[in-house]
Amino acid sequence: MADEIQAAPEGTPVFQIQRMYLKDLSLEQPNAPHILLEQQQPQVDINLALSAENVTDGIFEVCVTATVNTKVGDKTLFLVEAKQAGIFEIRNVPQDQVEGILGIVCPQMVYPYLRAIVSDVCTRAGFPPVLLTEVNFQAMFEAQQAQRAAQGGQAVN
Repeated sequence: MADEIQAAPEGTPVFQIQRMYLKDLSLEQPNAPHILLEQQQPQVDINLALSAENVTDGIFEVCVTATVNTKVGDKTLFLVEAKQAGIFEIRNVPQDQVEGILGIVCPQMVYPYLRAIVSDVCTRAGFPPVLLTEVNFQAMFEAQQAQRAAQGGQAVN
């Protein structure tokens, strides 16, 4: 089977997933066991972050991080932070398209793994699963591009 895989001809655009992996995971229950006896409905705050790094020529790491902070009143019930990453090979693609691939396509591939991990960790910690909603990475990317353009426009004036 390895004989069937051939290198792309020189100059041909290449996009390949090299690896998906869980880069970091933490779960904290700082107020257990007493807070587990509370009957109030917890407040759930979810934050997502995205990063992309050029590892070496044509190889990029894209990470999507979810931070789930669940509180009862002003005390933390549990805190989960998970960072799911992927290594992608991107070659012979125009730079303006590479940004879109790193900001839209790669996170869309990484995110389902992150959603499953967060849900599973919450369940294994003894809580109902936290289901991360679907994310429109294209809209996020376009908003970031617009914000950059606005900041660039203000800096020029």
